[in-house]
Amino acid sequence: MKSTNVARNVVVALRDLGVRHIFGVPSGGWVDYMEAIRTTDGIDFVLASHEGGAGFMADICGRLTGVPGVCFGTFGPGATNLATGVGGATLDRSPMIALTDEMPAPWRNRTIQMGIDHQALFAPLTKATMRIEPDTAVETLAEAARIALSGRPGAVHVGLPQGMSAVAVDEAQMPPVAADPVPAAAADDVAALVAAFTAARKPVLAIGLGAVHAGVQDRIVALAERFGLPILLTPMAKGMVAETHPNYAGVLFHALSDMVGVTHAEADLVVAVGYDPIEFNYENWMRDGLALASIDIAPADIDTAVHPLAADAVGTIAPTLDALLALPAAAKDWDLAALGARKDAMFARLVGREGAFSPCAALDVLRDVLPDDGIMTCDVGAHTHLIGQHWRTPAPGTQIMSNGWSAMGFGLPSAIAAKLCRPDTPVCCVLGDGGFLMTAGELATAVREKLPLVIVIFTDNDLALIRIKQEKKQNPIYGTPVRAEGTIGGPSLFGVPVTVARDPAEFRAALEAGFAANGPVIVEALLDSREYDGLVLRKDKP
Repeated sequence: MKSTNVARNVVVALRDLGVRHIFGVPSGGWVDYMEAIRTTDGIDFVLASHEGGAGFMADICGRLTGVPGVCFGTFGPGATNLATGVGGATLDRSPMIALTDEMPAPWRNRTIQMGIDHQALFAPLTKATMRIEPDTAVETLAEAARIALSGRPGAVHVGLPQGMSAVAVDEAQMPPVAADPVPAAAADDVAALVAAFTAARKPVLAIGLGAVHAGVQDRIVALAERFGLPILLTPMAKGMVAETHPNYAGVLFHALSDMVGVTHAEADLVVAVGYDPIEFNYENWMRDGLALASIDIAPADIDTAVHPLAADAVGTIAPTLDALLALPAAAKDWDLAALGARKDAMFARLVGREGAFSPCAALDVLRDVLPDDGIMTCDVGAHTHLIGQHWRTPAPGTQIMSNGWSAMGFGLPSAIAAKLCRPDTPVCCVLGDGGFLMTAGELATAVREKLPLVIVIFTDNDLALIRIKQEKKQNPIYGTPVRAEGTIGGPSLFGVPVTVARDPAEFRAALEAGFAANGPVIVEALLDSREYDGLVLRKDKP
């Protein structure tokens, strides 16, 4: 006699993999899996308001725990809703297993309600897509986890054919799962890197998300200090180097990027460490003719007709950095005092000022109130560009954004997941009023889960980034006002109390009360969006 069923094997395997939460909206085909979750210790189902929110939540669980986040959507619209969060995990490089219902084999090529080809839907959004069979379901999940974790992490889709969940099978155990090992870079490529670095007089370090995954923070700082090099960060590498470090030169692509560009325009070589062009392509910021030396687990993606590829050391990042650190210490030709003066001038322009309550002033207050070990997630919009440059980030993972996928609506679900993963850590999110409206329903999830969470909404009634682009083209403002005026509405939304702040003092008081509350709280800051106009969408390339 068979000892269990497919649903229980699947759920126990995910639990043994280290999964603690599965996010989604249930279906009839998911009922057996729900019962298996209910009766299995150490794993819970979190009901989201929308499958897209469930996908964002799973993305953040994968980022923060290193275990693939798991989400679920049903046939057709459930799967297409889920796809937004799944694409985010792939392009923001978070390990994920995305589960969906699938039609049983006899119906896959038939015309049927809600029926689309989920394998085809998810193929361009994931690293791989597959489906389970009764006797090999656990093996399939183990393979999905391995793929999700290996190389640049990302999402894998696994279809659950309807009617298979209750099939009797033998109990199967999840085997140990690990990412594929990354080999060392070829000796000739490391030698080319050393030669290019040695010859360069003004090399600049460009640090990306791959360096965060590789855990090479100390080596990067040591390399910069040993040779007197400026350090540029991509937005998702924030926290790798302290903003106060004398070699820190700023964040690419975000606010006042033209001031950051003054530094990299002087370089004669870019040494890119874990640089992932999914955040910002090299060609969009490197001056024409500037050479690249890349250190990453993947080959450099650059137009070599414009930018000479001096070295492409593909392999484990740490040993390659060690080869540079082994060179005799000798300062390059950078003027770090001038670098420091430029950085100070840039940060001075990002300080909140007297007058109308502005986004910079609000961020200053929030940074002062949120403890250094707290987590701030943010949505996509003009405020993201300020956060990327202005927000002091003590360590990787304390500021969470979507920059590879850049989906509006990301901020609130990501904060919910961060609080579930780090229940003892203060967590807040910063949302524009436009992005908030996309996943406002997840407030109900935060209430249901009883999560102490501060939800900061920057209300300016404006899709500022698009409005600025309209005005740069001298077009009329059209389709970008969120509402004519006023607030998001009401003293409470979905059971979450709302406090409106019109100046920094009110904002500080509301934040302090919010972080002391025992459930989710909204703090709505009524801001003047015109501050963005002089700070964001600057020239990136010299």
